[in-house]
Amino acid sequence: MSLRDTLDFLLYDWIDVQSLNQRPRHADHSRETYDAVLQTCERIAREKYAPFNRLVDTEEPHFDGEKVILPRATYEARQAYADSGMLSAAQDYDIGGMQLPFVVESAANTFFAKASISIGSNMLTSGNANLLMAHGSAMQQRVFAHNEFNGRFTGTMCLSEPQAGSSLSDVATRAVPDGADFEADPLGPRYRLSGNKMWISSGDHELAENIVHLVLAKVPGPDGKLVPGVKGISLFIVPKHLVDSDGQRTGERNDVALAGLNHKLGWRGTTNTLLNFGEGKYPVRGSAGAIGYRVGAVGDGLRCMFHMMNEARIAIGMAATMLGYAGYEASLEYAKARPQGRPLGAAGKDAASAQVPIIEHADVRRMLLAQKAYCEGALALNLMAARLVDEQHTGAPESAAQARLLLEVLTPIAKSWPSEWCLEANSLAIQIHGGYGYTRDFPVEQYWRDNRLNMIHEGTHGIQANDLLGRKVRMEGGAGLALLGQRIEATAAAAQESEALAPLAAQLRAAWQQVLHATEAAWQWAQRTGDARRTLANAVPYMQGFGHTVLTWVWLDLALATLRADAALHSPAAQGRMACARYFFAYELPKIGAWLGVAAAGDMTCAELDAAAF
Repeated sequence: MSLRDTLDFLLYDWIDVQSLNQRPRHADHSRETYDAVLQTCERIAREKYAPFNRLVDTEEPHFDGEKVILPRATYEARQAYADSGMLSAAQDYDIGGMQLPFVVESAANTFFAKASISIGSNMLTSGNANLLMAHGSAMQQRVFAHNEFNGRFTGTMCLSEPQAGSSLSDVATRAVPDGADFEADPLGPRYRLSGNKMWISSGDHELAENIVHLVLAKVPGPDGKLVPGVKGISLFIVPKHLVDSDGQRTGERNDVALAGLNHKLGWRGTTNTLLNFGEGKYPVRGSAGAIGYRVGAVGDGLRCMFHMMNEARIAIGMAATMLGYAGYEASLEYAKARPQGRPLGAAGKDAASAQVPIIEHADVRRMLLAQKAYCEGALALNLMAARLVDEQHTGAPESAAQARLLLEVLTPIAKSWPSEWCLEANSLAIQIHGGYGYTRDFPVEQYWRDNRLNMIHEGTHGIQANDLLGRKVRMEGGAGLALLGQRIEATAAAAQESEALAPLAAQLRAAWQQVLHATEAAWQWAQRTGDARRTLANAVPYMQGFGHTVLTWVWLDLALATLRADAALHSPAAQGRMACARYFFAYELPKIGAWLGVAAAGDMTCAELDAAAF
């Protein structure tokens, strides 16, 4: 079954995206318009992205001393994407958007991620602009966000620093007011920034007229010292080229200098940079420092940036999913075409008999089914998250509030689970290819290399796990966790009415009870001692058990939708989805016991080992 067929089932038979057409914001749309968007994106991805995926992997970005050089194919693909209107697909009509549901935009973007993640990494521009639409001034929205949506500008997020990495409390980039009248600039309170930012995706290139950097920095206090911790962080717009209040370049280059390109294992077609702000290479207006315009209040930077970070986390989950999906499709095609060996049993004892395609071997089918279950399940999870975004924005107040809570709890899973298990799918794709999979003659080794970054991208597993166990499951008195439990129980209750699914419903209920027990037991350690170190020592195994339980729920819900659409399972697609559900319950769900067990026990084997013993 093709990706398009899978998306059609998930959008129309599972999520019921047509119901959004009853809401005023999406009243102009129908299945016909959604299908047209999907068809257009599938075509552009097929023509402008997929043929050049290997090219951008081998012809990495390079710096000629003045500018970053990329293959011509990258320019053409990016222009085709901008011309399609997808940068502003979910935005208002009056700024050139299509007012599509976010879930439809997310589904349409899967084609680009699968075709070439290095070329198709437009997520930061959309996320940058969406942040400004939520937290920027009207002028900042018009000058910067609107020009990102129309394709004139691109955007980045500049958080990490060489000495700080993911520890944002240790950010050392400084921002000082630019003159006594700094508050009077129409583009926002104007500052001078100095510092270094590392791992900035798309941090320098010539793909657009301008690059809008969103930079975290600290404003010194009256004593000239930086406020320690995250409370001192503010957010700034720092354009590569200075612009006027109409968004036109003034001819002045801002003091943002490329210090170097990072050469990565994967995502090689995306420029990744070390940027120096205010080093004096491009002095501007006679003073030191890069010019930046503050977004929001002083000290409010991290809260604003989380709007973009959370969106980026879901996008990374989808990127990981589609890389896994690309590997699955490649290994399925190979398994059907590659003859090797003979079947077990009497029929296979005749050495003179014809070899069979390797898909006839049970272990190859196991690996293919695992990939299918990981990738289609992850795709469903991420579209569910996108549908919750729509519910937040267009649902009735109570429904919108519930969507917000569910999304808070599910975001660490939507990012981390695909980045781990769709990477495993890529590993299985290599395994199915055998020795050929380890060569560059086949694409699966590139998919694995590209996907390996996603467990690090936008917050490592450890960061996501601490967020989940340390904050999300307990926020607002555990309301989000309780709401997720209600949704899981609703699926189990519906499945209980099906003779085929009733045993699976019982297993899901038992698994959720294990999650709740592990959550309570893990936090009892902190309550006893006042110290959360033992609680969080096994946050990653906890998140793995939590995530597998969530995906088990997703697969049971997908099985229900499959039976509603094809009760007799006449179609191969329906048979495949039901096999995935059975696989997940039989092969994957039993793993949660070990993961949740160490979290519940507060096991300190890893945490207490002396560093010298390693």
